[in-house]
Amino acid sequence: MDAADFNSRVSRCPIRRICIIKPSAFGDVVQSMPLLNVLHSRFPESQISWVINRELSDLLTGHSVAPKLIPFDRRGGVSAWWKLLRDIRQSKFDLVVDLQGLFRTSVMSWASRAPLRVGLQAARDGSSLACHLLVPNTSSQGPAHRRYWQVAEELGLGQLKQQAGIAIPDSDSAWAARVKANLSGPLLVIHPGARWKTKQWPISHFSVVARQALRDLKMSAVVIGSRGESAAAEELVAAVKREVPRGEILSLAGQTSIKQLSALLQKADLVLSNDSGPMHLAAAMGTPVVGVFTCTSSERSGPAGNLHRFVAADVPCAASYCKQCPHRGDAYQACFRQLTPGLVWTALRDHWNFISPRRRVA
Repeated sequence: MDAADFNSRVSRCPIRRICIIKPSAFGDVVQSMPLLNVLHSRFPESQISWVINRELSDLLTGHSVAPKLIPFDRRGGVSAWWKLLRDIRQSKFDLVVDLQGLFRTSVMSWASRAPLRVGLQAARDGSSLACHLLVPNTSSQGPAHRRYWQVAEELGLGQLKQQAGIAIPDSDSAWAARVKANLSGPLLVIHPGARWKTKQWPISHFSVVARQALRDLKMSAVVIGSRGESAAAEELVAAVKREVPRGEILSLAGQTSIKQLSALLQKADLVLSNDSGPMHLAAAMGTPVVGVFTCTSSERSGPAGNLHRFVAADVPCAASYCKQCPHRGDAYQACFRQLTPGLVWTALRDHWNFISPRRRVA
């Protein structure tokens, strides 16, 4: 079935129940969230559900479209897996959109028995076999955000504004405002973590850039991350404090909910981050980002928009998407050495000088 056939079939068939399958990862879920408004605009009477990892479900709670959440526990065991498939089957979806494209999500899509099942060309592990249509221009070689938005293009709604629509409770917004009010100067939020070791630009490099920002730009800084990243965050704070004892920097790693993190990133004046979920969350909240890209491509994995500046490694294996460095000896983690603190600091300083007049006006 090609795109023309798909749109013809959509026009003929009643679409009352829609399921988006996108359990993970953090940044990918954030980048695909604008499709909620697209599907709601195209099928205003339909109930939209979303299969999502339980720990990421707060990204979707409170959304104006009010999707029904179908929690997915990756380590939930066989009984949880069968319950999930049964729930999907019993929901009697008319349209399923698999944005993940892995074997396990193809099983979810197939189990739905939906008469219309849509996937992306980036689908792997044979997952395309469960789909009636692969949306064109959605290969893994293009930008991820563009890949997801191509679904909107195929539905004839590509002109809509791309908004994630992450809802922040007033209490969390007030908490973030208090955090910022207790610090002086522009607020720099730093995320030095990442799930892959090859994305983890060294803490010592982050500390150099943070010191420069506190000294030269008179910024204050908050370090964020998961509970597992709290030790690295404290190491970064201690390293900065040794060199800039009067500098205002603190760690909130492991201390924020998704809603609090969203609120804090919204209040930030600038975010410095590895290629990670919080980088995409910051972009979705409208905050400028300076992104550090070691083993991934800033073009393929960076957020959309002209608010952001990316610093990418320029070594032979750059953008290889290897979770472990494949080299040994002098070539081991060459991207970390090639991306010096000086390069990232220059990018951050120049980007701040470019955006700060706009931020003050806003």
